[in-house]
This record gives sequence, C-alpha cells and structure tokens, in this order.
Amino acid sequence: MEATIRLAAARDLSELAAMCHDLWPEATPQQHVRDLAPLIAGHAPGGMPAIVFVAESNARLLGFVHAGLRSHADGCDAGRPVGFIEGWYVAPESRRQQIGARLIAVAETWARTQGCVEMGSDTWLDAVDSQQAHESLGYEEVDRCVHYRKQL
Repeated sequence: MEATIRLAAARDLSELAAMCHDLWPEATPQQHVRDLAPLIAGHAPGGMPAIVFVAESNARLLGFVHAGLRSHADGCDAGRPVGFIEGWYVAPESRRQQIGARLIAVAETWARTQGCVEMGSDTWLDAVDSQQAHESLGYEEVDRCVHYRKQL
C-alpha cells in the first residue's frame, strides 16, 4: 500500500482523534480533538516546539506520529534538548508495511532540523509490540520504571 506522509491538517482532526483514542482510551475523542486542534494549527502547548505527521492513503489516515522537543529525556544527554516521540500509532490493518518506520523517520528529520542529536521515546511495560517496533528502528532501552501517585 502506498502511503503519503504529510503534516497533519485541520481536516484530519476527527480521524486523528479516533486514532489517539485507540492509543490513549482514557480520554474521549472529543478531548483529543480539543488537545490536537491548537497543535495542528501550529500552537504547541508549553514552550517547546511540537508537530504531528500523518500517513494517508486513498484519503484515509493510516497512522500518525506526534513529535516534540523536551528539555530532557531519560537516557539522553541532559545538557541539550531532545526530540521525543510523544505518540506513535499505525492502524492495525496497516501495520508491518513500514508506515510506522516512515513516520518515525520524518519525525527524526524534523527533530534534527530543531538542532537535536538524539530522539527519545517511551512505551508501556506490557506493550511488547511497541517495544519491538522501537528496537527494530534502532532505539535502545535505557530504563524501566513504575510510576506512583496518591491523591491528597
């Protein structure tokens, strides 16, 4: 399947929000639309640049990567900003066709244009497919952790 990788646009919001909901189901698609709209319009929240690229074929989105800059990331040089994969998703029926690899390559190129020499990412401990996808693209595991919180 031939896919085009391009910047996300306002016309993508509904499909993109549905994919975000598949990846992060704790938020509704409407909440994802609200969070994505300013980002796609070029107004990244916070003080660091961020961008969303989509893969498209036959006027249908196949996946996306949301990349941004962070002041630091685990396992990366703490002395300089790092590109970070904030979200990466390819629809199940479009996986294993190099679409995810192409999305990551575009995000890495964008991070280089921002002056980054490293790219960070993370995934869940039980997301073995995601871990394998990262490793197949040359990412190395640098840490494992369990996060806690307590409501006060």
